[in-house]
Amino acid sequence: MPEPIRIDVITIFPAMLAGFLGESMLKRAADMGAVRFQTVNLRDFTSDRHQTVDDRPYGGGPGMIMKAEPLFKAVESLRTPGTRVILMSPQGSRFDQGKARELANASHLVFVCGHYEGIDERVSEALVSDEISIGDYILTNGTLAATVVIDAVVRLLPNVLGGDGATEEESFDNGRLEYPQYTRPEVFREMRVPEVLLSGDHSAVRLWRDEQARQRTKVRRPDLMQ
Repeated sequence: MPEPIRIDVITIFPAMLAGFLGESMLKRAADMGAVRFQTVNLRDFTSDRHQTVDDRPYGGGPGMIMKAEPLFKAVESLRTPGTRVILMSPQGSRFDQGKARELANASHLVFVCGHYEGIDERVSEALVSDEISIGDYILTNGTLAATVVIDAVVRLLPNVLGGDGATEEESFDNGRLEYPQYTRPEVFREMRVPEVLLSGDHSAVRLWRDEQARQRTKVRRPDLMQ
């Protein structure tokens, strides 16, 4: 078994992660030693009795900005050589399967989860190695976005999903969506499984799946084919 990947999540909402990290595939991955999770409460790195993590923006404007001081302290308490510090932000590069595979090869990931109107820019300039967005929309905080990235990364770790090939031929690999899948019964409400999948002809099945993947991508995500 290779060394487990370390994943630390800095957030002001640690309770949001408890159920997520303790269920299903992520719990199995931790139990088998493929990953070590740690949830870090940003308020533990404040110095005032109110545990303040935000303040008004210089120059005016709506909302509050997360302060640099507690974020620097939190990241620096966790960071080691080789750590990838990931800021979840709508201004980041779009997350995709290629990025998930890249991060799955890291040894230590630290997720910085913003809230309010954003974080002090000096955090991004001095600490962050990867700024990631999961889509062109706004969430109330980065913790929700971090869970999406964590799930996509951990499922790619060796043996987490079981047998060899479990993460092969998935959507977005090879620039295409995945082909349609069927299981028993053979006929359901007068809808039949395609005959080629029942033929036992593995060459014909491969050709059918390849064509179905191509057609599905052309219709649903033509941008992937460009």
